[in-house]
Amino acid sequence: MDSCDVLIVGAGPAGSSCAWGLRSSGLDVLILEKCRFPRDKVCGGWITPAVFHRLHISPEEYGRARVLQPITGFHIGCIGERGVDVGYSEIISYGIRRCEFDEYLLRRCGARCREGTEVRSIERSENAWIVNGEIKARLLVGAGGHFCPVAKYLGETDVGQAVVAQEVEFQMNRKQAVSCSVRAEIPELHFCNDMQGYGWCFRKGDYLNIGLGRLDPRGLPDHVRRFCDILKQTGKLAIDLPTEFRGHAYFLFGRSPRRLIGTASMLIGDAAGLAYPQSGEGIRPAVESGLLAAAVIQTAAGNYSRERLAAYPERLAARPGGRQESLEAVAQHLPSQLRNACARLLFTNKTFCRRVVADMWFLRKGFGERCNCMTGAHRF
Repeated sequence: MDSCDVLIVGAGPAGSSCAWGLRSSGLDVLILEKCRFPRDKVCGGWITPAVFHRLHISPEEYGRARVLQPITGFHIGCIGERGVDVGYSEIISYGIRRCEFDEYLLRRCGARCREGTEVRSIERSENAWIVNGEIKARLLVGAGGHFCPVAKYLGETDVGQAVVAQEVEFQMNRKQAVSCSVRAEIPELHFCNDMQGYGWCFRKGDYLNIGLGRLDPRGLPDHVRRFCDILKQTGKLAIDLPTEFRGHAYFLFGRSPRRLIGTASMLIGDAAGLAYPQSGEGIRPAVESGLLAAAVIQTAAGNYSRERLAAYPERLAARPGGRQESLEAVAQHLPSQLRNACARLLFTNKTFCRRVVADMWFLRKGFGERCNCMTGAHRF
């Protein structure tokens, strides 16, 4: 039987970041991953410079052999209406491909990894976890995304309001790339008129990513279809999509029903439901949670009781923007028609789109220092 101190189930950004955070701890860390890397991953694929900073990654080094699209602004508006451009004088984010980014994080994390190994069983035996009847671990970390088998074993369910999304990413040929009017350095964000989600059109060099996510799952394919039709009508999308849309789901932080810790167990990343409520971004909170979990694990010094692990959810909640803002709570109680009408009007205002939508919701600049007056309007 293979034994380890920490068994991490899932080799996405959360799992690899946790393992990387434990690289100098002296603990024996094993990652269990059902896929073999590189593997495709449904994701818009953009990250802020904070992700590179926290993982001590040089963007220049990373981008030498991988897709790394500098982003210097956003086009923001409502679906079917004219939007506004918000530009910056510096790089504010990067576009990445998850098949490349996730493999890079996994290969550098320093942990042992069993790829192509699906979790078939989890048992608790005395003071250890037994996985698949062949791996023994003192601490179990669930990092397997929304449908993480660790979360399922711990009794966590999908009961609750999750974001559902569909998207597609493909490489354009030369003719398609020339005809595509989406600017690579300025991704487009198109909010639904009922403020229940938004669609995006994001170019990363010759790759194009199009998708739409909503808190209301009803009729999602129809919303996606209408969004694509409008992109074609407005000239943003002059080609037929060569592949079908793929779906995924995740919980937003503050709306997730999942418990983050148990006896000798932790959930991180999408397994814990940590996506940012304002943008739906999952990569940065996955990295943050992985690093925070690693710090708590080291402090626990081998005592993985619920009490010793309690610092993990406390530190997550203490992050800037980790708790609900007061005006956000007020916005949730406004009549939906009034709230949505105000939001659609504000999406035509360049100052609002820059300072609130771009700076606060998507870039998280100064989050927690200023009140987010419209967070409760779109909730995605």
